[in-house]
Amino acid sequence: MNKTDLAEHYRGYIACLNEQDWPRLGTFVHDEVHYNGQHVGLAGYRTMLENDIRAIPDLRFDVQQLIVDPPQVACRLQFDCTPSGILFDLPVNGRRVRFGENVFYGFSDGRIREVWSVIDKAAIAAQLG
Repeated sequence: MNKTDLAEHYRGYIACLNEQDWPRLGTFVHDEVHYNGQHVGLAGYRTMLENDIRAIPDLRFDVQQLIVDPPQVACRLQFDCTPSGILFDLPVNGRRVRFGENVFYGFSDGRIREVWSVIDKAAIAAQLG
């Protein structure tokens, strides 16, 4: 895929997440996906996302910055949400928080095969006081 096609494909992935269209996830995520160096597979990746939605019912992925250099994508995602309980070992308990995630993807065969995620937990902790 060229830059334009990969950027469009990635935005389709984000739409899939925001729509919680789990049956379509395999269109964007490789069966053998790794997350932060650990093999989780497509089923494990889907379970991780479903658990995120359960913990954060109003979760929406908001692309703030997108850099595409095929076969890699780097993205700064922003979240403005109200997690229902503990989030990243922090007692959020229904309070509204804003935080960012820097995430890097490696694509293979047109699907995400590697994901490296760094979440700004310090921003959440600062909001909790």
